[in-house]
Amino acid sequence: MAVGARSGHDEPEDRPEHAESPVEATAGRTEGDSDSSDSGGRAPKKPRSFWKELPLLIGIALVLALLIKTFLVQAFSIPSDSMQNTLQRGDRVLVDKLTPWFGSEPERGEVVVFHDPGGWLEDTATPDPNAVQKFLSFIGLMPSAEEKDLIKRVIAVGGDTVECKKNGPVTVNGKALDEKSFIFPGNTACNDEPFGPIHVPEGRIWVMGDHRQNSLDSRYHQELPGQGTVSTDEVVGRAVVVAWPINRWATLPVPGTFDQAGLNKAAAMAPAALGVAGALPLVLWRRRRLTSGRTAG
Repeated sequence: MAVGARSGHDEPEDRPEHAESPVEATAGRTEGDSDSSDSGGRAPKKPRSFWKELPLLIGIALVLALLIKTFLVQAFSIPSDSMQNTLQRGDRVLVDKLTPWFGSEPERGEVVVFHDPGGWLEDTATPDPNAVQKFLSFIGLMPSAEEKDLIKRVIAVGGDTVECKKNGPVTVNGKALDEKSFIFPGNTACNDEPFGPIHVPEGRIWVMGDHRQNSLDSRYHQELPGQGTVSTDEVVGRAVVVAWPINRWATLPVPGTFDQAGLNKAAAMAPAALGVAGALPLVLWRRRRLTSGRTAG
């Protein structure tokens, strides 16, 4: 007999009392058992069918759409030709509604959507949408047909002085605007309705359409409170993208003429103000020395 081997009559090796052979273990399990035990010994639940979860998914999607429309972006339809060629009648634009929540004010050159300040759209008929259109506009999936909103370009902001004489360019704080890149071809800056000078109050904006000879903008409402300016509280947001139709897709950047040096009156005055503020202490100190010298003498 080889060393280390055991005969069938030898004592069996020590084993755990409840150990089972693989065959016995398999035979002792039912079809519904699993390797991992669960709390009640019950079979795992079957997943819900797609049709049972569909209403929940639709509800979540509608809530998200409503939140996006309220706080982030909203679609608007262009109803007229007043912003040609930048925007065409029937274009759908997406309006940024988020930045105003953080205190952002409209800036010169931006295309903005704003509520009727009062009296601008008195003679404009409002279409009567059906129930489906009302629901889709409520959640932001299509533009609202009932709200009286306008879309124009911001030309001047609070604190600015804006003016346009016949055959002349629009000027803001004495600086002429070069509007060739966005004004409708063949239009003049304001020959149909010269204006100014107008001082724009704080918290208000002066707006004009890019199709100047087909836009009833700030120029035509100077008899109203605010002299044709619009309160920033009425601004819904900035139009950032032409989203529809697909072949018209484009962003709406601020034209370069609004970035020219000296246009911002406050910025132009800042160096002079800082110079005066810095020189004043020196003048007072020198004056005090001279005065004290005379008194001592």
